[in-house]
Amino acid sequence: MIIAIDIGNTNTMIGCCESDNILFRETVSTSKTAAPIEYASIIRTAFELNGHSPSDIEGGIISSVVPSLTASVSGAVKRLSGITPLIVGPGIKTGLSIMIDDPAQLGGGMVANAAAGVRYYPLPLIIVDMGTATTLSVIDKNGRYCGGMIAPGVEASLESLVKKTAQLPMVAAEPPKRIIGKNTAECIKSGLMYGSAGMTDSLIERVFEETGEEHTIIATGNSAAAVIPLCRHEIAIDNDLPLKGLAAIYERNR
Repeated sequence: MIIAIDIGNTNTMIGCCESDNILFRETVSTSKTAAPIEYASIIRTAFELNGHSPSDIEGGIISSVVPSLTASVSGAVKRLSGITPLIVGPGIKTGLSIMIDDPAQLGGGMVANAAAGVRYYPLPLIIVDMGTATTLSVIDKNGRYCGGMIAPGVEASLESLVKKTAQLPMVAAEPPKRIIGKNTAECIKSGLMYGSAGMTDSLIERVFEETGEEHTIIATGNSAAAVIPLCRHEIAIDNDLPLKGLAAIYERNR
């Protein structure tokens, strides 16, 4: 089995994969100051809680949008298993034809999502990843990564709103009971969640208009479960998408 880790700005996903099977998935807060030994402890705990041992790791792969953490997490995996994991980046085989100005600029998480999307879902495809940022990746009917969009995510938008105002409180990032809020907390939830859903719907519509065809739409990320049900398009949620993509990339490079 292999260990697959997707390091995001806010959260890090740790998973264990065997062929096409995801044996477990755990999400922890990304700590930008943690040392390799601290991440080793986190990884060991994730394995033990799911009935596995790090000693069973045969290989590993990491995608990261936090370059300062990549070496620490890689070092943690090596300390636990003796395995040096692959790092998604320039030079690694992804199976993707990336049609953007500088393919090296495409984040590792978006690469992993796209690799999984091409392998598991009908094309053309839009992948919506709702993390710290909300990103949309557009893949055409020939499996080429055409480009995408980056917008503030739910949690980043909420944090910015609270920090930049004097009287607005922090609220839970969850769907409101109604669209028209009756108090400040309800108004924030409504604007935040329905605003995110509306933005997602609008961007999808504009992709349809620009390409002249409809796409399969898949969503992943921490906020997807709360926002996607509020969208008007048919969007499937697959929170294992990054791990599936990392596993596919690992197999291609093994």
